[in-house]
Formats: sequence, C-alpha cells, structure tokens
Amino acid sequence: MSGEAHCGHCAHHHELEVSGVTVRYRGHVALEDAGFATSCGNCVALVGPNGAGKSTLLKAIAGLVPRSAGTIRWRGTGVRRWHREFSYLPQREEVDWSFPVTVRGLVEMGRYSQLGWWRRWRAVDDEQVERAMEVMNLGGLEKRQISELSGGQQQRAFIARAIASEAHVLLLDEPFTGLDRPAQDNLSGLLRRLAGEGRLVIASHHDLNTVPALFDEVLILNRRTVAFGTVAEAFKPAALEAAYRARPA
Repeated sequence: MSGEAHCGHCAHHHELEVSGVTVRYRGHVALEDAGFATSCGNCVALVGPNGAGKSTLLKAIAGLVPRSAGTIRWRGTGVRRWHREFSYLPQREEVDWSFPVTVRGLVEMGRYSQLGWWRRWRAVDDEQVERAMEVMNLGGLEKRQISELSGGQQQRAFIARAIASEAHVLLLDEPFTGLDRPAQDNLSGLLRRLAGEGRLVIASHHDLNTVPALFDEVLILNRRTVAFGTVAEAFKPAALEAAYRARPA
C-alpha cells in the first residue's frame, strides 16, 4: 500500500522502531525485550495468548505505561513518553459509553492537541473534523450520543477522533471484538483505507483465522517477540505453536 497521500516518502522516513521494550508492574514482568520495526502504510496484527503482553505493548508505545527498558523511535527520533502523532484506542469495555457526548463532540476532542492552551477553534479544525467523520462513514450521526451507537459505529467514532488529531500511528486494542461480520468487514475496509493513505495501523487481534485477510504484517507475541514479518513470512504454524503452547513467562 502506498503511504504517499498522507505522509510522503513514508517507507524511508516514517518508520516505527521498537527495541528491547520491557514493562514491569509491581515487580511482575508483563513484557520483556519485545521489538519490531515497521513503517507507514501497513496494517500490523499483534497476536498471542491471553496475558502475552499485547495490550501492554500498545500502551507502552502510546506512552500510557512506563518502560523499564528499551527504546521506541519514530521517524528516527527517540520517543521518551508520548508522541502527538500516536493515538491509542482502548478495548471497548474500558470506555465509559454513558459519558454524555455526541459523535461530533467526541471527534472534536481529537483537535485539542492541535489547539494548544490559548489557540481558538479555527475553520481548519472544522474541516479536519468533517473529513474524519466522512472517512469513517459517520454521516448523519453527528448529533447522536455515543451510547446510542452500535459497536461498529462506536469504534468508527473513536478512530475518527484519532484521524481528526492528525495521528500517523493508530494503536488499536482488539478493535474487532464484539462486532458482527458486516461491521468487521466495514471496519477492516476503513482501516485499510487509512493505511493506504499512509498511516500505520497496529491492532491486537485474537481471531487467528482472519489475520491473513485483515493485515499485512504480524507480530506474534508471548511476553517476548516470537516472530515478526509479513503475514506470508511470519504467520506460520511453528511460530504460532511456540507462542500458544507455552504459558506467558
């Protein structure tokens, strides 16, 4: 997929490099020496057994949990904590869907990082919000409360917020969970469109049967990196067996 529409010569300049990342919670090792490298224009699946560290890795990249060791580099520059071009979407059960906000209000939140402390809302902010909702097929839902949306619509609204923020890297935690097949197919097509525009989409995913249809690259994880590469290269029975047969260390 070409990334030139969104971020220029992404394959060379817009690379994400994760090396030796270790995360500990109260002495417990949740992730150890995990690493991979990819670039704009790809859809990357994170797969592994429960407790393998998939959510932890996404949160570490997003800067939501501290690293005990390891480095994250984006466009050749080290990321210490948080980067404005990264956007994280949690699992649906972690979101308070009763929060009183409309679809448009939610998507507008994505612009706050661009406004800063004292800048006023501008025409360009409206334009970015409108475009984000259009990309994610949210027309006609602007005034709906998020609690009134279907699961697929809720996921699309949160991804639209990330698009409005002008994020290059979308970090999605189980985005397809709980969606019926039409909603999964719809979301898959939209994520591929985003990657085709030059964004990097990284998503934890539990349905191994759908990985080849949904993703370009795969990281197989069990606290450590078991395998990484294109789906054709890395999504092999031996690597999957190595990850799933052993308990997370």
